[in-house]
Amino acid sequence: MADRLKGKRAVVTAAAAGIGRACAIAFAREGATVIATDINESGIATLSKEGVAETAKLDVRNTADVNAFANRVGKIDILLNAAGFVHHGTILECSEEDFDFSFDLNVKSMHRTIKAFLPAMLAGGGGSIVNISSCAALRPPANRYVYSASKAAVSLLTRAVALDFITKGIRCNSICPGTVETPSMLDRAAAQGPQGKEMFISRQKMGRLGTADEIASMAVYLGSDESAFTTGVDLVVDGGYML
Repeated sequence: MADRLKGKRAVVTAAAAGIGRACAIAFAREGATVIATDINESGIATLSKEGVAETAKLDVRNTADVNAFANRVGKIDILLNAAGFVHHGTILECSEEDFDFSFDLNVKSMHRTIKAFLPAMLAGGGGSIVNISSCAALRPPANRYVYSASKAAVSLLTRAVALDFITKGIRCNSICPGTVETPSMLDRAAAQGPQGKEMFISRQKMGRLGTADEIASMAVYLGSDESAFTTGVDLVVDGGYML
């Protein structure tokens, strides 16, 4: 299927790699005019070859930068929030700095972008907000204390926004992936030693990791009019992790 997002303008954060990049490409292939952002300019530079209309450096931890960017871009139809970081460890290994960084990037960045883009979306008749959460929000794995807590906050943020604007044409949903093979995930696996990747695979009852493209397919659905009756949902795409 093609052109499911034809005529829509989309902003994607953390589009340099992994799920964010896959979503930017999938949106463009389905006809959306995509503005892909990341703090890593070199990572998004090649997205023009994938049909992405525009790339822009954006630090989603900087409120002034986010507001200025939203003012420049104006009305959009889809906001895809993909920025995030996974801290390893229990509460005993979580420093104040780790906690603050995790909640700032994983949660407050979404607060910033939604608050910045929402007024124009409301004025323009509505839109779809898609937040990348995690199955860790619903069933925390061991040694993922602050990551799980921050992603649980994303899920509740999503529902709160969905409820507050449910009659205003705004839909807000989250995607909760299981373990997905991305550059950052492979880095975490390598840090665990030679059997690191197998350890991650063992958590997945299907016996394999998910792909970023599989998550992007769900993001296309949530951004499209096919999901017009869907809001406030944690869409679980987990290869059976939650079973």
